Amino acid sequence: MRHINDNERRNRLAVRHGIHPDHRLPDAVAATRAMTVLHATEAATVHLSVQARVDGTTPADIDHALYEDRSLVKQLAMRRTLFVFPRDLLPAALGSASARVAVEQRRVITRDVEMHGVAEDGAAWLDRACDAVLTRLEPGDCLSAKQLREEIPELRGTITVNTSKKYGGTFQIAPRVFTLLGAQGQLVRATNGGHWRLGRPTWTSMGTWLGQEVMPLTTEEGYAELTRRWLGTFGPGTVEDLQWWLGSTKSAARAALATVDAREVSLDGGIHGWVLPDDEAPVAAPEPWAALLPTLDPTTMGWKLRDFYLAPEHVPYLFDSNGNGGTTAWWNGRIVGCWVQDPDAVVRVVLRDGEEVGAAGTRALQDEAERLTRWLDGVVISNVYKSQLMKRAILP
Repeated sequence: MRHINDNERRNRLAVRHGIHPDHRLPDAVAATRAMTVLHATEAATVHLSVQARVDGTTPADIDHALYEDRSLVKQLAMRRTLFVFPRDLLPAALGSASARVAVEQRRVITRDVEMHGVAEDGAAWLDRACDAVLTRLEPGDCLSAKQLREEIPELRGTITVNTSKKYGGTFQIAPRVFTLLGAQGQLVRATNGGHWRLGRPTWTSMGTWLGQEVMPLTTEEGYAELTRRWLGTFGPGTVEDLQWWLGSTKSAARAALATVDAREVSLDGGIHGWVLPDDEAPVAAPEPWAALLPTLDPTTMGWKLRDFYLAPEHVPYLFDSNGNGGTTAWWNGRIVGCWVQDPDAVVRVVLRDGEEVGAAGTRALQDEAERLTRWLDGVVISNVYKSQLMKRAILP
């Protein structure tokens, strides 16, 4: 059995993820394909993930791929998370991960509609609301959630949840209907109503937005294709990594690995992982490198088991309590700290306590900080998901 040690896993990460300066990618679409998908829960992550992997790109270039060329599409999928997909990968997601999310969302919305007195029959209410939204958007209009809610009586209703929590309160039920229709592939997040660093989507039908209907693959085909792409980006990975990333059952992950004829390899720590059948050749170490990645970047979030690039005792400083990764600073394949912006929008690298990167690492990280500062050009990024290290480093 082929053994792939931690050093080689870090080599693969540097080269295949396009974050090594010598291996950057030509454009936003290539960067997204290299990562299989990009996280989009925080709107700015999409642009910053591309910036980390592409020289000479601009926010307008990325917006063009999303909203004009439409070669990249936002889609709710794995783990009920919003991602940016290459357009050709949508059928796989819609038939598997997105479909799984849609089933659960329909159950939860139906329950909450009845529980909070919006309607006695939650399923019937939801069917009427979905039909009304689809009918309103049939002409091909792109409308915000607020516009749809104001125009469609069937969407009226609120629920009150978690009043003792800071994130609790009374909320409109309508956005959850749009979420369900998006997971089903009937609606899509279209144009953005604000700055690129903010998520203010309009909604329209997916068929209208893409110029054709998207036919989902079967569940098995969909998971297999997602697994094939994931292994190309993140392999070797364990069954646990794949199951977590897909948001699937372990049996579904194992079946997908068998379908793509994945090869088992041994990893450091006495565990086993999987690679594509033609991906067992050694990957040489690149020159020393540094990178600055945004919150929820797919490199940070690609595996469940992260020991080969992040010591377990450092996870609480760099991930929040729900497992969301904050900004990260990388040196030679390991996370060594985070980055924040000062009041003048200058990017500063903050190393984890006790971390040593030497003179070469310090210079390389500073070069990346200056590169990112120039690219942001005064734009300040507000993060929902802040790690402990970020919170400690942010100046008042």
